[in-house]
Amino acid sequence: MDRDPVYRRILIKLSGEALAGDLGYGINPEVVRFIGEEIREVHALGLQIAVVIGGGNIFRGVAASAKGMDRSSADYMGMLATVINGLALQDALEKLGIDTRVQTAIEMREIAEPFIRRRALRHLEKGRVVLFVGGTGNPYFSTDTAAALRAMEIGAEVVFKATRVDGVYTADPEKDPTATKFEELSYIDVLSKQLKVMDSTAISLCMDNRFPIIVFNLLERGRLKGLVLGERTGTIVKSR
Repeated sequence: MDRDPVYRRILIKLSGEALAGDLGYGINPEVVRFIGEEIREVHALGLQIAVVIGGGNIFRGVAASAKGMDRSSADYMGMLATVINGLALQDALEKLGIDTRVQTAIEMREIAEPFIRRRALRHLEKGRVVLFVGGTGNPYFSTDTAAALRAMEIGAEVVFKATRVDGVYTADPEKDPTATKFEELSYIDVLSKQLKVMDSTAISLCMDNRFPIIVFNLLERGRLKGLVLGERTGTIVKSR
C-alpha cells in the first residue's frame, strides 16, 4: 500500500559544494541532474517544494574576507555565486519536465524574479519548484539563515538540510571512524555542542519559531522521498 507524504510544503537547503560533487569546485552536471531527479521524485507526490542554494562551490565570502577582502564585497560575490547555481538547477529540473521559478534577493530581472513572498506562494500553489538564490540579500548572513528565513516566510513545515553524510555526528565521520550519529537533537544541543548543522543565527531563528530541521544525505538515492513519506532517517533537530 502506497504511503502518503507527511508534509505538504517543504524547503530543501542545498550547499554549493553539493553541486560540485567529486570535482571539488564548480558545477558537476551529473550531480545537478541527480539532485533534479531526487526532487522530481518528491514533486511527483504532490508536495510544494522550495530550495535555497549556497555558492561555496564557486566563491565563499567568509573565506575571502579572512584573506583580507572587504567582508561586504566578498559576501555579495558569494550571493552572485548562488544565482549561478540556481540557474544550473533550474535548467536540470526543467529538462526533467518540472516548472520552476528562480527568485533572487538581489534584483536582476533579466534572469530571475525578485523575491516577493506572495508571488512565491502562488508559484508553489501552482506546483512550481521555487529556487531562492542571493541569500538574504544582505552581507554577514549565510544561506543557512536565508533557508530558515524563507522557510518561515512561505509557511514550510520543515527544512531538509542536505549534506554528504546521513545525519549529524559527534565528529566528521569521513575523518573519524569512531564518530557516532545523533538520531535527534534539540536546538540548545546544537548550539552548546557547536555542531555544524547550520550556523548559529539560523539555529536560533528556528529555535525561536519551533521550526524543525532534518539533516540527511542527499547523495543516497531515494533518501529524500523516504523522509517525506515519514521514514526516520537522518537527524532531526527540534524542540525538546
